Amino acid sequence: MSEEKNMFMNDQAVGAVMMALQKSLMEQSDIVPVLKGFKFRLSEQGLVVLNPPLVKADSGEEGESENA
Repeated sequence: MSEEKNMFMNDQAVGAVMMALQKSLMEQSDIVPVLKGFKFRLSEQGLVVLNPPLVKADSGEEGESENA
């Protein structure tokens, strides 16, 4: 009989899911390919995402300098 082992996401992995959601909302794109592309590693703290998504936010500095 095979032994089942429960795994949990650590805080970094939860953050990666939240970043994927934020990126999907900002780009109005499908989140599924990002989630399916996640690579995981099991650490002592739980599952870690090895390739979290990068989210680039507009700093707004250009707009501020134009108004000055």
